[in-house]
Amino acid sequence: MRDFVKLFKALSDETRIRILKVLLERECCVCEVMQALTISQSRASRNLGILEDAGLIKSKRDGLWIVYSIDEQRMKSYTAPLIELLRSSLVNDEMLLQDRERLSHAVRICSKAMPK
Repeated sequence: MRDFVKLFKALSDETRIRILKVLLERECCVCEVMQALTISQSRASRNLGILEDAGLIKSKRDGLWIVYSIDEQRMKSYTAPLIELLRSSLVNDEMLLQDRERLSHAVRICSKAMPK
């Protein structure tokens, strides 16, 4: 029951929905999520942590970066249909279309070079 509640709490936030939609496009590091959503590093990291804790995404190290992606292998049986619903929903939402456009130009940058 706790995992189920944690999942729905994770899905109850606009920023986390936007992050999931970005990660449905491709795997991203924190700096790419920041660029796509035009949010701060702390906000991106905090929300990625919540999504990971809820079992929706996974992370792996890729050189200097921690890269996040949808965790389809370890998802609970009730999570996969929600991800599929999210994948097929909100396809014409203006904010998500803008996130997607910014994602197409997002690049991995070293944290030392990122503006504060």
